[in-house]
Amino acid sequence: MSFPTGSGPQPADRRARAAVAALFLTNGALFANLVPRYPEIKAALGLDNTVYGLAVAAFPAGAILAGLGAGFLVRKLGSAQAAVAGTILTGLGVLAAGVAPSFGLLVAALLLGGAMDAVTDVAQNAHGLRVQRRYGRSIINGFHAVWSVGAVLGGSMGAAAIALGLPLGVHLGISTAVFVTVALVALRFRLPGRDDEDDVAVATESPAALRRPGLSTRTLFVITALVLIAVGGALVEDAGSSWATLYLSGSLGAPAALAATGFVALVGAQFVGRMLGDRLVDRFGQRTVARAGGVVIALGMGLALAFPTVPGTILGFAAVGLGSATLVPAAMHEADELPGLRAGTGLTVVSWLMRLGFLASPPLVGMVADAVGLRYGLLVVPIAGLLVVLLAGVLQNQRGTPAR
Repeated sequence: MSFPTGSGPQPADRRARAAVAALFLTNGALFANLVPRYPEIKAALGLDNTVYGLAVAAFPAGAILAGLGAGFLVRKLGSAQAAVAGTILTGLGVLAAGVAPSFGLLVAALLLGGAMDAVTDVAQNAHGLRVQRRYGRSIINGFHAVWSVGAVLGGSMGAAAIALGLPLGVHLGISTAVFVTVALVALRFRLPGRDDEDDVAVATESPAALRRPGLSTRTLFVITALVLIAVGGALVEDAGSSWATLYLSGSLGAPAALAATGFVALVGAQFVGRMLGDRLVDRFGQRTVARAGGVVIALGMGLALAFPTVPGTILGFAAVGLGSATLVPAAMHEADELPGLRAGTGLTVVSWLMRLGFLASPPLVGMVADAVGLRYGLLVVPIAGLLVVLLAGVLQNQRGTPAR
């Protein structure tokens, strides 16, 4: 991507950067508050692993249903406004899921939460890319690192709520109120104007951007590979959010509060990886970093499953988080750079199709868990790591950000 030259970010741009970071924080924290309490919900509703997996899949199913509409809402409302509206409704969906008295209402609440999460995801990334263009350098990985901070914060809040014995409704009501307030404050500091104004400015400074070639067979192949890389990242993240707590508490007998640290370890290590990601990519190239991440995922979780212990499994989930740190940002950014596509099209397609991984993973793992045990269901994680190793060749392996 080529950035417009200028005098650098202005105070309003820095405030907008902080606002986008706040939106990523709330997006990571809202759903993560629910994750450690999944076993409680599962037990309260009397769900077996397969039915539980189907229920959890409602969140990504909602995202799939709403994902292609996210672009329309961003154009209609503006990216920042759409992100905040999605945040509010995601919070309400998570709260409703936590207090749902039946399987059907749990599914409906997770559908709502997932649908609105998809809108928030596309909208906050779109506004973050606007801010990035103002800065004239890559900052998008930093936003995804802040998302990981939010996920760690949310997961830790959930674990603390369990330790304190807070009822689900009280815990999730507090978290929703707090993070919705943060999002509403962030809205005040968004970039002004329409979302396409910056795109017009970039095109004016770089007329070559208007002369992209038509959609080629190679472009279709590359975007397919990028989707699969993003799906691989989604699969391993879902393993942490949907199954880490259950695996540690059920199969390995860890106490509930300790079992919640499997997910926290994953998103915590993911944060560290994203904080280091830009420098690693600049030094070694995105392709090399992604392949190394795939190896870390496959070896880390593979060893944890081969030699199951509570400490080893927590370290295995941490390895998964570290290895997956740059995968989704890399796939989104690379898709946004593809020739033959309008700006934002590749980002929307990858973001939408990536959620197929979240949709397919819970019921798949659940069915395998019911048949032969959750330990074998989690083999999807090292398999996803190997998939990334095989497909990472489509990523750029040059220093810096590739020219658009």
